[in-house]
Amino acid sequence: MSLHPRRRRVRLQWGSIALLALVWILLWGEVSVANLLGGLVVGVLVTVLLPLPPIDFHGRVRPGALLYLFGRFFVDLARASVQVAGIALNFRRDPRGAVVAVQLRNHSDLYLTITAELSTLTPGSLVVEAHRLTGMLYLHVLDIDSYGGADKVRRDTLDLEERVLRAFASDEELEEAGLALRGERRRTARAAAAGAGAAGAGPAGATQAERAHDAARLEHPERAQDAMQSNDAESAEHDSPDNREEQP
Repeated sequence: MSLHPRRRRVRLQWGSIALLALVWILLWGEVSVANLLGGLVVGVLVTVLLPLPPIDFHGRVRPGALLYLFGRFFVDLARASVQVAGIALNFRRDPRGAVVAVQLRNHSDLYLTITAELSTLTPGSLVVEAHRLTGMLYLHVLDIDSYGGADKVRRDTLDLEERVLRAFASDEELEEAGLALRGERRRTARAAAAGAGAAGAGPAGATQAERAHDAARLEHPERAQDAMQSNDAESAEHDSPDNREEQP
């Protein structure tokens, strides 16, 4: 284990060095030992002299949410392509572009970058600026009127960020962003429904008992009348002077 920070950074970025070497070979257009060595040298110099800030990843990949993220992205990609084609073929009106500011829930560089890249890859929208300290994205929309307004742009971008967070973020990051887990959301909804049912069980039960009593009284009016006379007699006997207690 090396204690030198620069050596440790170079060892951790061998993937970037190999990628830069591949790009160097593609730029020269010929695969040779000299181009490979030159690409490796360029890659080492770039990663050492111009190092990128490290990106900490404390989340976990959820396969189901990841599949939903990419599936929904391809659906939005096809829908946006049709909309942009319609705007391009409509010669009677000029599109009204706009720049919309969207405040993201999470300020992580990783999630902000993924959200910005997916938004840029969708036709009709382009991220023109991103503030990593504030988590603010500025999106240029081709036609704000056909899109549905600035509020819809913000709502769709926040929905995209939510899908990104549910695919990669940890449980703590989801809680900080105000996004409950789907299992916890279902359990909360069930508990609320159970509480509402328990609260309404008392009045509902009393109402059913009263309805049954009324139905029995309508079916047998003579029994109901006898019961009422018996109750009146018991009340009169209880209220007689002989049964009253002497007051001090």
